[in-house]
Amino acid sequence: MVDPGRQADSQLPLVLPHQAAQGRDDFLIGASNEAAFGLIDAWPAWPASVTLLAGPIGSGKSHLTQIWLAESGGALVEASQLAGADMETLVAPGAVAVEDTHRGFDETALFHLLNLARDRGAAVLITSRTWPISWGLQLPDLASRLRAATPVEILEPDDGLLRQVLVKLFSDRQIDIDPAVVDYLVVRMERSVAAAQVLVDALDRASLAAGRKITRPLAAQVLADAK
Repeated sequence: MVDPGRQADSQLPLVLPHQAAQGRDDFLIGASNEAAFGLIDAWPAWPASVTLLAGPIGSGKSHLTQIWLAESGGALVEASQLAGADMETLVAPGAVAVEDTHRGFDETALFHLLNLARDRGAAVLITSRTWPISWGLQLPDLASRLRAATPVEILEPDDGLLRQVLVKLFSDRQIDIDPAVVDYLVVRMERSVAAAQVLVDALDRASLAAGRKITRPLAAQVLADAK
């Protein structure tokens, strides 16, 4: 006799880990992000030594950061970890990326990093979901330094880019997706890269659980369940 619990367990979808491609050639360019890509790609010929890159969750800020670090050989630090970081080590390569400032950071530490980077001739890339005006800065000198930085923004994707994003996310999971399914999703899903990531994950799991390919009916079911 088959143990019902064991039988149920055997039907659970096994979602294998996947690695998103993060190289320069893997970055999908559209109207919403071409300015940001262009500025990152222009390094070291930047208008200013400090660049502020802002965009919504999942929009590609980390991907652009990885592209820049690969080109510049720079260091990477989370904004929340600045207070305990070795500033000399961070600026030593001549480039440093400070990620996710919207999560909070020590203002004195960031100000010290920017001063040291200027003294050493190092470039700084700062990423955030929001702009400094909303950070509630208390140090006027830091606010002044950030106002002098070059700002560039990633916007929500248009239809063309969203379609490319979906295809890439499926490809990262080794899923050969029908273009008709992609077209179906683009006009019905929430219009953001973050939503695309969640949707592809849900479709992958639903497909594995059902033991069949991702079709329009399955896509419709997953979209309905997400509401």
